[in-house]
Amino acid sequence: MNDAPLIVHLIYRLDFGGLENLLVERINRMDGARYRHAVVCLTGYTDFAAKITKPGVALYALDKQPGLSLATHAALWRLLRKLKPAIVHSYNLAAVEYAPAALLAGVPVRINGLHGRDASDPTGSNRKHNMLRRLMVPFYDCCYANSADMLEWTRRVIGVAHDKSRLLSNGIDAERFQPRADGEAPAPLAPFGPGCIVIGTVGRTQAVKDQASLITAFALLRERLPELRGVLRLAIVGDGPLLPALRAQAEQAGVADAVWLPGARNDIPAILRGLTVFALPSIAEGTPGAALEAMASGLPVVGSRVGGVPEVVADGVTGYVVPPSDPQALADALQRYAQDPQLAAAHGAAGRQRVQQLYSMAAMVAGYLSLYDSLCERKLKLRKPAKSCVE
Repeated sequence: MNDAPLIVHLIYRLDFGGLENLLVERINRMDGARYRHAVVCLTGYTDFAAKITKPGVALYALDKQPGLSLATHAALWRLLRKLKPAIVHSYNLAAVEYAPAALLAGVPVRINGLHGRDASDPTGSNRKHNMLRRLMVPFYDCCYANSADMLEWTRRVIGVAHDKSRLLSNGIDAERFQPRADGEAPAPLAPFGPGCIVIGTVGRTQAVKDQASLITAFALLRERLPELRGVLRLAIVGDGPLLPALRAQAEQAGVADAVWLPGARNDIPAILRGLTVFALPSIAEGTPGAALEAMASGLPVVGSRVGGVPEVVADGVTGYVVPPSDPQALADALQRYAQDPQLAAAHGAAGRQRVQQLYSMAAMVAGYLSLYDSLCERKLKLRKPAKSCVE
């Protein structure tokens, strides 16, 4: 029987997304003798949960209803009393309010991670949301952020003490996401033929990712470059609530014949190797895992100047950083790569090198393990002096 300390990961919904993908990667890669894991979804989970390959990881869905839903707090309290975890690790604003339930259930270590913001509050200026965050801070042992920009914001705006906060950057599997071999032509993406210049993005089709601006920028690019109109293509990969609206927008813009919106896919590494340039038009981001995957795949990245994007994308070296919600600026940057394949290749190679040096998956997992170990050692020694969490 495995008596390693249990971590309960509390998340709004387990579905296709950057935060969710990296959560699954960490669970799969952590030594099972160090920690056990369970995932509690406030709402529910999809087939994406099958990506969890580590044995013994239990999944729970609380079926939270819209609004305050006090019943969900009670349901979580009962579940935590049953599971008796050493750690509750909640993610983002959607789960931050459940720390009191964890405290009342006797969970010794409570952690909240800031991995990004909602489209409704991309700059973190919503007073109601920030008041909730401030009220919850005393219930947490650590409130970390996954970008330096958001870490500074938590300290300055929310008032999280320095010794109660830290930076935990995302990582990427540079073995799974590989660039094309030197001289290798991109594999044609369905329904595109060979020889196309393919601009692509990967992420849930929701307002915060602003794929609508990318479609507008793509239409502008085709107007500017009539000589390349026959080979310019756009791939927007990912499912979500805005997928029908994006398909309608492409039709209205007259570019539907050159835009591929396949929904969710399981072959992202292969798709990235079929792209020419990666675009990240988000209006809010933490450390963007999708951009790191693209860089590991040897692609230049054009991203919005929000959150942790400027920390990841070295402007003019591994890609370009442009203002958010600005299709003109986005089209300008994409045009440089469409017209200069050598520049795209050089920036893509620099991006791959940057990921290998700064954003390895091993470093990410080690960072989270260090946080868990240090907090368990401190908190559980108080409760169980004869044995620490990491023994």
